[in-house]
Amino acid sequence: MSGGVDSAVAAARAVEAGHDVVGVHLALSRMPGTLRTGSRGCCTIEDSRDAWRACDILGIPYYVWDFSERFKEDVVQDFIDEYAAGRTPNPCMRCNERIKFAALLEKAIALGFDAVCTGHYAKVITDADGNPELHRAADWAKDQSYVLGVLTHEQLKHSMFPLAETPSKAEVRAEAERRGLSVANKPDSHDICFIPDGDTAGWLAEKIDMTTGDIVDESGAKVGEHPGANAFTVGQRRGLKLGTPAADGKPRFVLEIRPKENKVVVGPEALLAIDEIRGIKVSWAGLPIAEVATCEEFDCYAQVRAHGDPVPARAHMAGDELVVTLAEPLRGVAPGQTVVLYQGSRVLGQATIDAARSLQRAAL
Repeated sequence: MSGGVDSAVAAARAVEAGHDVVGVHLALSRMPGTLRTGSRGCCTIEDSRDAWRACDILGIPYYVWDFSERFKEDVVQDFIDEYAAGRTPNPCMRCNERIKFAALLEKAIALGFDAVCTGHYAKVITDADGNPELHRAADWAKDQSYVLGVLTHEQLKHSMFPLAETPSKAEVRAEAERRGLSVANKPDSHDICFIPDGDTAGWLAEKIDMTTGDIVDESGAKVGEHPGANAFTVGQRRGLKLGTPAADGKPRFVLEIRPKENKVVVGPEALLAIDEIRGIKVSWAGLPIAEVATCEEFDCYAQVRAHGDPVPARAHMAGDELVVTLAEPLRGVAPGQTVVLYQGSRVLGQATIDAARSLQRAAL
């Protein structure tokens, strides 16, 4: 129970379906002021109160479980470490993987519960042999299957998403209104919950040692200086403050972060187009398809952002590495991001991007 409208309605539907439901809110910080509040939060004190009020209306028990230490280590510290290594992490993906469907589910199963039920917009379908598959929600505009791509076969067996078939968020809000839930019109949460003012660069500057260094173009020529390479992300255009303009007068973008050299590589927008992705820490959402075991190529769609457009691709396993060749180049793909593979509406699995290759840039 995050304190938002989606989890409140999901709980209501689970109760209505006849399940024995207990509402649980996750305390993810022992210093609530370090988490975003209002419409931008999902785990603050005000959110916990909203969750309690929803449980009171639904007539179900309500508990707060303290996962603050695990959240600090598995999500916040991971975020810092990834940026320090020059990568661009997705903290919401890590939170789903390591907190909501690892720590939470482990504790729930240990206490005798059958499943974790959330307000995510995604769908679990059981195949003819009884194996669970993860699919996109009915409302693709609200679909959250991307951030759930880290779920394993065993975790999917114990996951419930009552909003799977809901055609729109407006319907969820209308249902909450009918049920008398005070969160019916509460704005959606967004941005990174543990960065209170939304200034990611400023927040990181307090956590990572920043050292001035060179900004170079694709040929290696120095074109400016930076206050710290870790403060930049691939695809960034603003804030570069380059001393040497491009020959064609067009804007330049961050192409690569090299933390060991303390360099930021910039170049024309065209060189942000990525044709090949190599991923590590691969996992499969449900049982892997047959081609995975045989290392054969298979057709799929690749998505690298929560609300990004999937593009057609071919993929295969090369040892422990997932290799994805894109039929249509993707712009600004950065190591540390997550690539999620689909076939139709089904989520096949995911990998953390270790390298992203531009064929055009390689030819230079």
